[in-house]
Amino acid sequence: MTSKRRKIRIGIVGCGAIGSRIAKSIKSELKDSFQLSGLYDIIPSRSENLAKSLTLKGIVKHSLRELIQSVDLVVEAVNAPRTDGIIRQAIRARKHVLAMSVGKLLHAGNLFKLATQNHCSVLLPSGAIAGIDAIKAASLGKISQITLITRKNPSGFTQNQHLIDKGIDLSKITHETVLFEGDVKTAVKLFPQNINVAATLALASRVNAKIKIRIIASRAFKTNSHEIEVVGDFGRISTRTDNVVCPDNPKTSCLAVLSGIQTLKQFSQGLKIGT
Repeated sequence: MTSKRRKIRIGIVGCGAIGSRIAKSIKSELKDSFQLSGLYDIIPSRSENLAKSLTLKGIVKHSLRELIQSVDLVVEAVNAPRTDGIIRQAIRARKHVLAMSVGKLLHAGNLFKLATQNHCSVLLPSGAIAGIDAIKAASLGKISQITLITRKNPSGFTQNQHLIDKGIDLSKITHETVLFEGDVKTAVKLFPQNINVAATLALASRVNAKIKIRIIASRAFKTNSHEIEVVGDFGRISTRTDNVVCPDNPKTSCLAVLSGIQTLKQFSQGLKIGT
């Protein structure tokens, strides 16, 4: 006789647009595999309001440590300059982690080593781009060049400190304007809330130095578009995604949130927690 599998207990750190949407999906379409067991945000009202909207009691946690102790898997959905400390704390407690802020992990290879040592997983969603599996396969051979062109409406760059420092007034952009052109490391540093896809691309391809990034803004853009070209001894890969903007956060694409949900679904299908 087979014992019933225990649901995977999930805690969400960061209850903004992304964390909230993942929480709602866990309660609805992922409820057979997961149990939402914890919410934490540095602004307590966010986690409290989210719990109330989900009609769930006793899941608001008052510290990151309390949340980590109460779950099997931590979803990192934090809008902060650094998130590696959150992920490190979860891994040290031998908890699995879904990292939505992939851009913060570009040079955090030590976290993946720590996860292996502690027998837990760091899950990275594909985000708002297509073709990641093919790019991973291509990385087994020689990749000679990768280009990523990201196009977004100026509203997706509000409060970006780099643009503020350069004196760029987003409200005055009337035609296609190149906001950045350069390497992955610089792009992720200057546009931490806009270019997670660049870090995902770098981690998948393992050729950071060969990736060129261009970020373009225009009021004519109604979607968040990511166009990728990869060239190597395998041939050529060309993809483009035109993403519907997340209605409660123009800096994020709906597909990015959906990819996080799909990553959780695939994880639950390949892992059993208890019996």
